[in-house]
Amino acid sequence: MADEDVATRAPESDAQEAQTKSGIPGDTKADQGAASMGEITRYNEIEVYVSKPSDYPHNSGKLLLLLTGGTGVHSTNNQIQADKYAAEGFLVVMPDQFGGDPAPTTTTSTAPAEAHPTIIEQVKLGVASVAKSFTIDMWLARHTPEKVLPILHSVLTSVKEEYADAVSSGGGIYAVGYCFGAKYALLLAADLHKDVAAGQRAPETQAEEGMAREGPQIKCGAIAHGTQITVEELAGVSVPMCVVAVKDDPLFPDHVREQGVEAMQKKGVEHEVSVYDGVPHGFAVLGDYADEGIVEKQKEAFEQMLAWLKKH
Repeated sequence: MADEDVATRAPESDAQEAQTKSGIPGDTKADQGAASMGEITRYNEIEVYVSKPSDYPHNSGKLLLLLTGGTGVHSTNNQIQADKYAAEGFLVVMPDQFGGDPAPTTTTSTAPAEAHPTIIEQVKLGVASVAKSFTIDMWLARHTPEKVLPILHSVLTSVKEEYADAVSSGGGIYAVGYCFGAKYALLLAADLHKDVAAGQRAPETQAEEGMAREGPQIKCGAIAHGTQITVEELAGVSVPMCVVAVKDDPLFPDHVREQGVEAMQKKGVEHEVSVYDGVPHGFAVLGDYADEGIVEKQKEAFEQMLAWLKKH
């Protein structure tokens, strides 16, 4: 399985832009010393990166759904992140949530990743140009819960059948979500109205009277530095959830996190929250930062999320 020592230079997350552009927006060139160990396959025409434990099928592992940031399924670092979980005994499925349309990037840089926020972060920080703001607004408008949830449900239906042994071994499906993907790990951890789960209605809109609900699709989750997360989405969680956050993160504001966690606590939902200081948004996504302090906290966050999953 791949190791963090062979990660590409720049972390693939909503917090940075790729060091060198490839043909896939947001990804680095494949020849920068990194190699992933899984493979990309398709379920119902949806691309999915699958990484299995080295002794699979002798060890069926536990099925883990990994939901990425905007760089998506073709990002080398996202694939290596999946491999790290596979090396710990999880059968990892990482779907393309974006239908081949990952988040746009705009620059090429050889400076440390933390010095170059992505277009998404630039917009949130108010330093992006009007053109960049328009670009990311258009991208986000194409990737809403009404579009993403049906993709995830389609993939889950297929992998539950193909990897029934892993689902059985873990007593259900686990999920981790980074950046953009964190929002959807929370939605999959909630009781949603069936029309929302099917992508027929936005989660924040009013449900028809008597609309049936659909139970959580996962048994346990962990998220890191989410984007576009609401208090209501945190409050809706009904399975054990680990939250990794960055202090004073404009993409996941402290007041949203605090109110959402308070709601989980009132519901009696088992949870764990760690807030990291002195790190950029996206720090938990595998990659090589110049700052050793960030590198250590990146490892710490991975171990925290991994321990949470193994505990449950």
